Amino acid sequence: MTVQQILINIPERVLLAEKTDAVSFARELRMLAAVKLYELGRLSSGRAAELAGVPRVEFLLSLERYKVFPLEAELCDLERAHARSDQ
Repeated sequence: MTVQQILINIPERVLLAEKTDAVSFARELRMLAAVKLYELGRLSSGRAAELAGVPRVEFLLSLERYKVFPLEAELCDLERAHARSDQ
């Protein structure tokens, strides 16, 4: 699996305000991006877990912390399918 590296400039004041170091902040940004992309339906839970750098089960279990329903995308698909079948 090839990996691309993306560089993001983070002002030192942000790290100080967050009381964290660059490595921890980068880890959190990866998780936040993965959660949001999953929530928007742009990534599957497996791909989001890859982005976050954690196993899929750990990713799904961590969604509660971010107030994201773990099966939201699957639920939306079922609702759309049900709506089409009613027509």
